[in-house]
Amino acid sequence: MTRLILFLLFWISIFSVKVNAQLSPVNYKARLEQIDKNITTVFYESGTGLYKETNGKNDKLHSYLWPLCALVQAANEAEQTDPGKEFMKPVLAAISQYHNTNPPAPGYQAYVTKEEKDSRFYDDNQWIAIACLDAYNRTKEKSYLAIAEEIYRFQMTGYDEKAGGGLYWKEDEKNTKNTCSNGPGILVALQLYKITKKKEYLTTALKLYNWTNKNLRGADGIFYDAIKIPSLKIDSARYTYNTGTMLQSNVLLYSITKEKKYLDEAQFIAKSAENYFYKKNKLPENYWFNVVLLRGYEELYKIDGNTNRFQFFVDDAERIWKEERDETGLLGRKNVKSLIDQAAVMEMYARLERLK
Repeated sequence: MTRLILFLLFWISIFSVKVNAQLSPVNYKARLEQIDKNITTVFYESGTGLYKETNGKNDKLHSYLWPLCALVQAANEAEQTDPGKEFMKPVLAAISQYHNTNPPAPGYQAYVTKEEKDSRFYDDNQWIAIACLDAYNRTKEKSYLAIAEEIYRFQMTGYDEKAGGGLYWKEDEKNTKNTCSNGPGILVALQLYKITKKKEYLTTALKLYNWTNKNLRGADGIFYDAIKIPSLKIDSARYTYNTGTMLQSNVLLYSITKEKKYLDEAQFIAKSAENYFYKKNKLPENYWFNVVLLRGYEELYKIDGNTNRFQFFVDDAERIWKEERDETGLLGRKNVKSLIDQAAVMEMYARLERLK
């Protein structure tokens, strides 16, 4: 009898844990507050208005632009989750210190302008434009739109007909055309078209979309990294963010044109991406690459409302919090923690807060 009672109590306790887990959803907002506090405390310099790249020994005094591209998008998502707070202003103030007015068009260079001259990457600029366009759609503040329009003009200086079209990755080394510069280039153009209805933007988006699919799409819907110029050799590396921008591009094209082929392609890519990238119950190690993929899934969710599709992101985000967070709350798989990892997870939790 005693054994039976113990057996029953055991299963009641297991059931109770499961029920309580279902009734107590993850408090993403609390996590966002902790991550934001860590970013401000560990990485932000109030005296300069700039950020450090990691909490360890850095090659440069301040961060390269790329982590700020992640942080400005995270800041936009955080403002949506907590409208009473202003997350974007300090990040955009830091980004302004990377602005470079050199011809053929103004843009943002990879490192702080007053500290040294550096290269300009088309994708760095595009990520800033995407965040600003999202912020414009949310607030209708014209300053966000102005930044994006300037970046569009800069990105188009990276276009030529070598390899049949497409945008280069890096301004001063025009030797590759990458999915990571064409995918976000499509998104910038599509968002500008949706806002302004200027046909030029849709024409550009379709031109880049068709070129990227022709040259860099695998048969399984997963995108390759780049085509080399002039050899036309394909760099067959596959990263989550490249597939993510093309997934999102298809959804936006569907929302604009209502042509079902774009929705079909988006759903195909979404299914393929989970199968390809989610292995042994985890996504690849680059948090920011993965959250760019999540952006595509969220865009698709707005159309078809399928919540099951992004469950693997929820599971991976929970795994990160439990397994890849140090005693101070900083996130990352390495002992030295990076700004880009904090920003990526901040964006991830803000998006999952909206989706839950």
